Amino acid sequence: MHETEFLNKYIFEGLKNINTGFDSENIKYFSSDDFKIVLQRAEQYGLGISGIEPWKDGDYYDCEVYESHSTLPSDSEWYYSVFDNFLKRNEELQYAASYSFSEKIRKEFSIIEFK
Repeated sequence: MHETEFLNKYIFEGLKNINTGFDSENIKYFSSDDFKIVLQRAEQYGLGISGIEPWKDGDYYDCEVYESHSTLPSDSEWYYSVFDNFLKRNEELQYAASYSFSEKIRKEFSIIEFK
């Protein structure tokens, strides 16, 4: 299974991709409600979040990465905290993330890196 297959099957299943072409078609964007589910599923499966990049009305808005928080991508505290801070801005944002696959999750789901 490729990384993208894992994401589509276990993380994005049933959620609405709201990327209307404002970014690469390979990057899925979600409403705040759906992105919360993305984060919950990532935590459930042990998938790391390397970065969170919200856009507003199809334009780049901001970006936060785990390195700026002196932690690991798998530390759910960092990504929930960042997401909560974005929500407090009361902006209608479209959220995307970059994902980090640990060796454990790669072995458990036979995931190969997408190149």
